[in-house]
Amino acid sequence: MKLTTHLVRAPLHTPFVTALRSTTHAESLLVELTDGDLTGWGEAPQVWKVTGDSIAGSQACIEGPIATALDGLGPDDLTEALRRVQGAAVGNFAAKDAVDVALHDLAARRRGQTLHGFLGSTVDVVRTDVTLSVGDADALAEAGRARLADGFDVLKLKLGTDAAGDIERVRRVRDAIGPVPRLRLDANQGWTRRDAVKVIQAVEDCDLELVEQPVAAADLEGMAWVRDRVGTPILADESVFGVRDLVNVIRHGAADLVNVKLAKCGGLAPARTLLEVAREHGIGAIVGCMMEGHVGVGAAAALVSAYPTVAVNDLDAAWWLRAAPVAGGIRYEGSLIRLPSGPGLGVTGLSA
Repeated sequence: MKLTTHLVRAPLHTPFVTALRSTTHAESLLVELTDGDLTGWGEAPQVWKVTGDSIAGSQACIEGPIATALDGLGPDDLTEALRRVQGAAVGNFAAKDAVDVALHDLAARRRGQTLHGFLGSTVDVVRTDVTLSVGDADALAEAGRARLADGFDVLKLKLGTDAAGDIERVRRVRDAIGPVPRLRLDANQGWTRRDAVKVIQAVEDCDLELVEQPVAAADLEGMAWVRDRVGTPILADESVFGVRDLVNVIRHGAADLVNVKLAKCGGLAPARTLLEVAREHGIGAIVGCMMEGHVGVGAAAALVSAYPTVAVNDLDAAWWLRAAPVAGGIRYEGSLIRLPSGPGLGVTGLSA
């Protein structure tokens, strides 16, 4: 098998702003894994503020220890290949994610199956929410109306940069979109525990579906403190990378749900484990994504198809791109993501 990497910097149609960062581009490293006349694809997004992974670091890891670990493996050694990828380096979750997905994609193509079919599903449509980036109340209200017009009915409102103004932002968005669409909040670790309780309690009459990562990732006691004082379900995101983190969240009673992301945990294999552990312990789960393209989101959507979650998933990242950096793969129809009918991820190459 031969590993090739491609740097992609895809412009967004609208700036994406959270409490952690602001960006006008999605930057990632596409991985092309070739075996004979078949090619599997994976994607390593650059996520400085969450995982610490960079393009340069992912490329060095993929072309160095991961490539070395895979050297000599036969085409049917998927289980061993996935084990070696995870053991090739400490951290480097985006790099592991990219190669893990490429290996799954390649294995599905060898069998002539879609990736979601390879994972055991016949469902070719999944739903996603859409994000309203951090902004003032007027801009958020306008964005909420625009996203409804685009066909979305679950909106995630980014907050956390200004707790004093967040109450007004939530109320303005709810007034703008009406009572029916689901509204979820994401502070991206931006609140203190006391601010979190103050804001959430003040807007719970706005019919919130959930609140994501209200406090710092390491402050599980603080998140449990918040959860005990509000009626809205709490979703852990940055607090959970792997199984050990999920177990700690469960032990602390810190969250009702967990957001599983391939680039945080290292790919489809560890993500499946996280979803199974969450289910066994009675904690809800959704599947999310970083700011990545059609390869990364396509893999996450295939996972959702095979492992249904308790709420609408958070897979809108590729919708923000002005144009797909690859040919083939998933496509958006409002809040629906159509999975490909072709083999694997359905990606046929880089866009012209």
